[in-house]
Amino acid sequence: MKNAIGNESTKEKKKSKKKLKKKSAMKFSMPSIFTFLKDERFIKTFGLFLFFVTLYLFIAFVSYFISWFSWNNDDIFSNISFGRVLFDQDISVHNITGRLGAAFSQTFIKEWFGISSFFILYISFIISLRLISDKRILSIKRALKHSAFALVWISITAGFFFTGPKASIFGGIFGYQIGEYLTGLIGMPGTIFLISFALISFLVFAFDLINFISAMFKSKTVASGDKEEKLYNLDNYEVDGLNIEQLAKQEGIGTEEKDDEETPLDENSNELDFTLTIDDAVAEKPKPVTKDSDIELEMEVSQPIAEVNIPQSSDELIIEEPKVEESIEEEEELGLDIEASEDETILTKSHGIDTPYDPKEDLANFKNPSLDLLEEHSTNEISINREELEANKNRIVETLANYKIKIDKIKATIGPTITLYEIVPAPGIRISKIKNLEDDIAMSLAALGIRIIAPIPGRGTIGIEVPNSNPEIVSMKTIIASEKFQNNTKFDLPVAIGKTISNETFVFDLAKMPHLLVAGATGQGKSVGLNAIITSLLYKKHPSQLKFVMVDPKKVEFSLFSKIEKHYLAKLPDKEEAIITDNSDVVTTLNSLCVEMDNRYDLLKIARCKNLKEYNAKFVARKLNPENGHKYMPFIVLVVDEFADLIMTAGKEVEAPIARLAQLARAIGIHLIIATQRPSVNVITGMIKANFPARIAFRVTSKIDSRTILDAGGADQLIGRGDMLFSKGDGLVRLQCAFVDTPEVEAIVEYIADQRGYASAFNLPEFVGDEDSGKPDVDMDDRDDLFDDAARMIVNHQQGSTSLIQRKMKLGYNRAGRIIDQLEAAGIVGQFSGSKARDVLISDIMTLELLLDDMKAGK
Repeated sequence: MKNAIGNESTKEKKKSKKKLKKKSAMKFSMPSIFTFLKDERFIKTFGLFLFFVTLYLFIAFVSYFISWFSWNNDDIFSNISFGRVLFDQDISVHNITGRLGAAFSQTFIKEWFGISSFFILYISFIISLRLISDKRILSIKRALKHSAFALVWISITAGFFFTGPKASIFGGIFGYQIGEYLTGLIGMPGTIFLISFALISFLVFAFDLINFISAMFKSKTVASGDKEEKLYNLDNYEVDGLNIEQLAKQEGIGTEEKDDEETPLDENSNELDFTLTIDDAVAEKPKPVTKDSDIELEMEVSQPIAEVNIPQSSDELIIEEPKVEESIEEEEELGLDIEASEDETILTKSHGIDTPYDPKEDLANFKNPSLDLLEEHSTNEISINREELEANKNRIVETLANYKIKIDKIKATIGPTITLYEIVPAPGIRISKIKNLEDDIAMSLAALGIRIIAPIPGRGTIGIEVPNSNPEIVSMKTIIASEKFQNNTKFDLPVAIGKTISNETFVFDLAKMPHLLVAGATGQGKSVGLNAIITSLLYKKHPSQLKFVMVDPKKVEFSLFSKIEKHYLAKLPDKEEAIITDNSDVVTTLNSLCVEMDNRYDLLKIARCKNLKEYNAKFVARKLNPENGHKYMPFIVLVVDEFADLIMTAGKEVEAPIARLAQLARAIGIHLIIATQRPSVNVITGMIKANFPARIAFRVTSKIDSRTILDAGGADQLIGRGDMLFSKGDGLVRLQCAFVDTPEVEAIVEYIADQRGYASAFNLPEFVGDEDSGKPDVDMDDRDDLFDDAARMIVNHQQGSTSLIQRKMKLGYNRAGRIIDQLEAAGIVGQFSGSKARDVLISDIMTLELLLDDMKAGK
């Protein structure tokens, strides 16, 4: 039995294997055909076959014209079809290519287009050359356009002017019948006018006849030695319905005269071809390039590289209209009601149980700031300096060539302040070899802020970022008015920070970050970046949905926002000012936020919700009872301008609540934005970095600071003035931060403050500190003589223990214990924690010396 069962199982296995083989054969049959068609050998062979067919038909056409009288009689429509010529032996053929060539000649020339049929051979000839040769010899697109017009126009014109048998040989039956039809429709004068108008229109649009004639009268040419050097003819192409000449006149840009035709590129020519996508207007007219490099440079402005159209031939300059973000200029569409959230559909003044709750009802007439409060700081047009692009491109290619690194392709994406050159290295080139040449390329370009991305994620290319000689300012007005920001309804806390290298508005959701760390050296745009973040939130969120807790140790950065205290700010109940400027109040405020976090989690637990969005949705739907303590909870954003100053003065007392908020506060809608101009490891500690995945780095002075912020280099190679790197854990994005000036912020704040607000600022829960509960009863007026020395030693070693004072200062246990109690009472070390050493609350000697001086002054 077992053997029988085993034999049956083996038979079934063999059958299944056969079925799998059949299925696999079916699957791979079709792809193998496509693979064969894409094979280079097949393409070359087919191109050679097409070349010989074209040559054969050319000989047949010429032979047909020599002996055409033997084929034609007075009857123009004599029916000598392709099949009769090929198979009817009664018809004598006088063609050197035999019956097949005569049959094709009879069909193409007499029955179709006449003498203009030679343009069909011209097109097939170009296609065959492109298939045989890897180089772009001629433009197929232009050949098709011009040949199609000539094919029809010459056939109709010859059929109109010639009569009898000549009409069939020169114009073909097609041209003869169209000419007869037009003559009967509009008469002979009308037909002549129509034919002439068609020719003139073709010359105007194809070769820019008007500018050519005007150039002949002005007699201005570009000469090089004894020979005239022709410029690229840009007028064949249009942007927004205008050719380049008209567009230049409209924009007030001076133009030069051009020749009537483009000079086709020869195989040995050093001229380059470009792919150019213009944003709004062409700033500069391209000039001929006569460099030694033959690497193709493709240029792109304000459009992702994936959308670039590669030209069909090397002598073709394509200018196409880009997809530009449309700005909303109408104030009614923009500023009066910018917020577009899920709560807008439930606006009502009814308070029934079945009626959704409206959190905006208390300030139902509140209007977000309008767009006219912001200013335009630039033209928002990307200028194109072709000479600069060509010079940079040639220097990059030359530098790499010096180290025997070959490049297959290079193209440029032009942004507001940075141009990204993407290079495709030749096969076999190691990426690390190019990465190691960063300093050499920077020296050859003589530019500040060269950064190499090797490779660019998701592109398969190597990027070289080079600053523009004339950078453009990105205005906050352009960012706020962009369609990407205005029509964004998916983000809970949308923040528009600036533009990418490809000139696209960059918007991220702070609620998903969930916390943001901002760092950079002094004067590199950090404060402007914070203002841009706050401004974008003010333009998008209602006061009932968002509250700010602002900490400003410098006392001047956030003082402008004090006027909107009753609209957007949160504070402690017993404090007069909402903007926290005193470092002693920071610890209390942070601990108060921790209490608010715990209270919110208790409410989410009772409501059985996982996050703030689910909880508010239930409350709006009136599924939660306010009598049980439930309430609508807004987002709270904590903004700290100078975190390093807090660490210096409060140390662990600040870091502990911030780390706790960063770890737990995401789900209940409390988000942190911390900024510092001192990105060192004792300020941005491992605890802080672990809980702040989203980071913005402006220019710093060293690679160590860059690695501290981003865990990668690059921030030390930025050019400043808003140039920044953004990271959320999945790679770096280079951005140009939007510029919002102080008068603009003042205007926005005044606009909000003039509207009715709440009775007071949003009150945070009270926090009862226990800082005095565990301190020993020590008389600080009777300090030990070695108190100051012990304090300095403890801060230097960052270890607070009695045994350390005993060993280092050679003291007994009792005296060392009294000193450690005095250090705790002075706030230099923390409380006793068993066998562990006490926490040192002061991080550096300078802060300690200030504290000791204050103690001496108060003694």
